[in-house]
Parts: sequence; C-alpha cells; structure tokens
Amino acid sequence: MSDHMVTSKIRDSRQAREQIFSLSDWIMGLLARMLPNKQLQSDTQIEAAYLLAYAGSFAPVPPQNILFVSDQTRSEESNLIGLLSKEDRSTLDVLALILCYLVETDPMMGRCIAYLQQPIGGSRPTLSLLSTMFCESGLNGRDSAATVMAKIANGKAVQLGLLKILNDSFPFPERSLRLHDPVVMNVTDSEFHWPGASTDIGGLRLELPPSIAERAFRQAESLAHGSGNILVIRSSSAREKDLAAYHVSRYLNRRALFIDDQDRAMTALGPVCEQKKLLPVLRYDGGPGSQVEVPVIAGYRGPIILLAGHEGAFEAKHGSVTSWIIPFPTPEERRKLWETHLGNHELAGRLASDHVHGMERIIELSSLAKRQSIIENKQNVGIDDIREAAWLRESKGLNSMAQPVKANMTDNTLVVRPQTRHQLSLLEQRCRLRERLADNLGITLQARYQMGVKALFTGPSGTGKTLAASWLAFRLGITIYRVDLASITSKYIGETEKNLSQLLGQAEQEDILLLFDEADSLFGKRTDVKDSNDRFANAQTNYLLQRIESYSGVVLLTSNSRARFDAAFTRRLDMMIDFPLPNPEERREIWLNHLGSFHTLTKGNINQLAVQCDLSGGHIRNVVLTAAVIAKHSRRKISIEDMVLALMDEYHKLGKQISQELKKLKTENLTGS
Repeated sequence: MSDHMVTSKIRDSRQAREQIFSLSDWIMGLLARMLPNKQLQSDTQIEAAYLLAYAGSFAPVPPQNILFVSDQTRSEESNLIGLLSKEDRSTLDVLALILCYLVETDPMMGRCIAYLQQPIGGSRPTLSLLSTMFCESGLNGRDSAATVMAKIANGKAVQLGLLKILNDSFPFPERSLRLHDPVVMNVTDSEFHWPGASTDIGGLRLELPPSIAERAFRQAESLAHGSGNILVIRSSSAREKDLAAYHVSRYLNRRALFIDDQDRAMTALGPVCEQKKLLPVLRYDGGPGSQVEVPVIAGYRGPIILLAGHEGAFEAKHGSVTSWIIPFPTPEERRKLWETHLGNHELAGRLASDHVHGMERIIELSSLAKRQSIIENKQNVGIDDIREAAWLRESKGLNSMAQPVKANMTDNTLVVRPQTRHQLSLLEQRCRLRERLADNLGITLQARYQMGVKALFTGPSGTGKTLAASWLAFRLGITIYRVDLASITSKYIGETEKNLSQLLGQAEQEDILLLFDEADSLFGKRTDVKDSNDRFANAQTNYLLQRIESYSGVVLLTSNSRARFDAAFTRRLDMMIDFPLPNPEERREIWLNHLGSFHTLTKGNINQLAVQCDLSGGHIRNVVLTAAVIAKHSRRKISIEDMVLALMDEYHKLGKQISQELKKLKTENLTGS
C-alpha cells in the first residue's frame, strides 16, 4: 500500500471519528446551556451540578449527524433512532426520542427537567422545553416556537405511537411528552417483551410433517413477494395454527409475534416489528358471515399472518389477502407420528389407516395412552388405551355443546334386520375408506369429492338408531358425541350458525363422530317466506346444509321420518338407513340380550313375550329395568310375574293395555306360587 493511500485512510478514519458522537451527551450539554446564568456561575443546586458536568459535550453539528450518526457503543441510542426509518426521521423527532428515553432511564434526568421547567413543568419534557432546546441548538432555521411545537406534535414519532402527548387539558406549550413504556423496555438487545403479545408458542416447537412444511415454505415465499401481504391460516386447532405461523415466520427469517390483545399491543408496534424482524400474528374467532377489516399496523411494511377458523372473511386496505387451510398429515406421515410417539409399528399403521387425525391430536392421544397403559400396568400401549385416552381427554370447546356417549359394543349387542345390518356394514367401510375413496376414480368426481360421511337413520323411537351409532363408533375406534340441540340453537341471529361452526370445526380436528338426535328440528324443511323470522330461519337452514356438506368427519342424524327433511339436504347425504320395528324373532333376541342370566323365565315365557308384546328395543329395555328393580328389591332374580308387572307399567305409559294372555300368565303364576 502506498504512503498516499495510508495517509488517505488515516484522514478518513479521523473524519469518521469526529462525526460519531453520543447524542445523549450532546443533549445533556445542550440542557446545560439552558441553565439560568446564576447557575452557570455556581453549582450549588444538585440538578445544575449534574448538567454542568456535560457542559463541554455540546458543539454545533450539522443536521445529518443528529439524524444518522450516533455512538455505536450505545446500542439503546442507536436502536431508539432506528425505530424511525430514514425517510421518516427528523431532527425534532430524534431529539425528542432521546430526551424522553433519558428521562425514563436516568434517575437524575427527571429532576433536571423539572428544575429547568419550574415553576409550571413536571419531570417530563414539555413541548415548550423541546422547542427552546431546538432553537438553542441552532438547527431550527427560521421556524417559530409555535411551528416547532406543531412539528413535534405532528411528527412521525407521535403518529407511530413512540411518543405520547400528555395533559390534553393544558395549554399547548405546557403539554409534556412521554416515551411509550414498552419501547423503553425493548430498545436494548435483551429479551423481548410486549404487552398483549408474545413470541412464545407454549413449547410446541415441533417440526411440521413434510407435506405441511412444504406448503408452509411456499406460503412464506408468497408472502415475501411484494409488500404488506396477508396470510390467513385456517384450522380448528389453535396449537397447529400457532405452529404453522411459527414455521412460516422462520422461513421468512423473522420471529412470530402472537398478538392476543390488539388494544394493548398495537401502539408503536410497527416500528418495533420492523427493527426486530418480528412478524405480527393476529388471532381471530370469526363466525359464519363475519367480515373483519385487518388493522393497519402503522410503521410496518412487512407481511402479516391471521389465525382463524374455517369461517369468516377478511379485508385489507393494503396488500393482498390469501388463505391457507392446514391439511391433515398424509397417511404415511400419520403412521410415522404414531410410531414416533408410541413406539409400536403395527399399531401405528392401524391408527394411521383408520383415523384422520392432525399432528396435535396424535401427540396428545399418544401421551394420554401411555399414561393409561401405566395405570393399567401394561407393557405396551394397545388400541384400547387409545380409545380410553380419547374418552379421558376433556374436549376443548366441545363438551359445552355435546355430550360423550360411551358404550362398549359387540356385534351381538345390536339386533337389527339383515338389510339394516348390511347397510351399517357398508357405512362402516365407507367411513374407513373416506380419505382415499376418490383415488383412481374419474376427474369429475375427484374435483368435487369431500371425504366427510353423512348418514341419516330413520325409524320409530326405540328401534336402535342411537345404539347403531354407538356400534359404528366402537367399530371405527372413535369417540361419539351426542349434540345438545338446546345449546346449539339460539334466538339471536347468527348465533346458531356460529355455534354449529365451532362444534363441527372442533369435531373435525379430533376425528369425532357427531350424533344429531331428532335432527329434523335443526335440519328441517325450509318454509315459505312470510316475515323476517322465516327469512332468517331459511338462511340458517341454508348455512347448515352447506356446512354439513363440507364437513370432513362422520356425522349421523336420527329422525322418526325422512319426510321431515328438506330435499336439498337428503341429496347431500351419503346413506339413509331405515330402522323398522323389530319382528317377533328380533324381539326374542332383544329380550335375551337385555335379560342376560338374571332371570327365571322359561323359553316359552320369552317366546310368548316376543310374540305378544309389539314393542321396540327401547321399550323392552325399560321393561327389563323396571322388572330388575322389583326383583332386586326382593333380593331374587327376575320372574315372569315381575315381567308382567313391568309390562303393565310400560303399556300404561303408552296408553295401551296388555293382552289378556299376559294377564292370565301373571294370574297363573300367582296361583302356582
């Protein structure tokens, strides 16, 4: 290197060092120049002495030094100035930011400011003080004090929420400025905290299944293309949405900031997100027909992620809005998840094939099943432990609208006609194959295929419709919930649709079989519009028809008659299965199944009951329970006398009389005894 080049580099280095100075010290020196003359001569006041220590720090500087150059060893000062972009930065804003920061962090600064502003000022700088400082610095040009104060009040630092003007009732010059508290706490490079928001996702820092991770990466690429783009991530699982947002943010080299309380979090959020490379993630709980305008985050030009359910729409003033519905993992990915968390290859394959679960559900059920196997003192987790885990887990948001129906069923438990059993078996196979049913079929069918299964069970009360639903759930190895129609329906417009949307979304995520008993009250025929009530009722039915069609799980509905349903709804059903009243042979089997061995009835007695009692299975159940009460009260097994007495009670409820043959049977047994 030549001598000339060395001399040039030394000169450039010296000039750079001369330009870099501490704005904090420079402002302290500027304040020292504003001390009363008597205090410049004597430092008997502790506040004056404190400021005079910085008297030599002030020197006239060009505006660009104030705007863009600071002591890089003071990260707080540099970060504070960096909250304003270069195009938004003004000398007034920079001076105000640094001075307000010093007041919040230096124990003596508040006293010094109060001393300079006495008798009317407080410990935070007023607009008048800032105006005087600006004029004293020689940077104000020809602006009047009023103009300087107006520029501060209308400056970017105030617009973005970094600074707040206090004391609205005071005269303008006496109004003070305050730096937003969270900004004070986060201008350092230490751990980040923000009110109403968090960068924590509850320890669920898992890797997404490959197919979902690939989609998350593509979504991130799409967000990066352009400015102010918005991605709506939709799912019924809050944790999976959080995890997806976390991964999208990571692909963008940003950190996800989950905002739970917009009222607390939005002030000054934009500049902080820009500086710290945070990606705002906003949570919403929209219902059918809801329309949300995405809030503008002032000072932020990056992407935004919204977390929502399957319902609701979003609009934005700037940027484009796209939606991504988080899919279920593929069967192979589900198998790997089950195997990873259970350690059982065979069971993992069975669960992945028969059940369509999300990642969170698989991990949760695996953990609960392991605990259950420990309680039962088992070496390995089995399918029964998985079933029990599904029952033990409190279903978030589901228990308030539906109740679990727990029953261990066998094929012999369900007594139905051969045709009905054949249809039930076909329904079971359809449920098992629903995820891959359209594979290799025609393109028209594949284009519109929805993997949900919807079936209607019709027949008189007590013919086994609910029992068949429990049988199907047991065969499939999934939990069944009976929907509480009273908690779903609401007199308020839109609430019924919102409740049903929440219910279906949660059940979808957990692969739960939903049972709507007496479903015609909810899915009934649309009526002619005569008034506003009819219009809203029809709108509700229209929504239910559309939502039930897109549901990806298994839904069973029961009713006494298929004629009560709208034709548009029955078209959407995959199967309709009739449950007629049992014939004598079926009734005999039902009697035997309910009585078990706790009776003294002869085969002839049971045959006579099957032939002469034209009852459904539900009524037979009631009779056996009533007879059991009579027998157990007398500490003996059920006798034919008990059965006749119970039959008389059940027939009385039905408004009928039992046959003379049965009454005679009771009399004969009484005489014989």
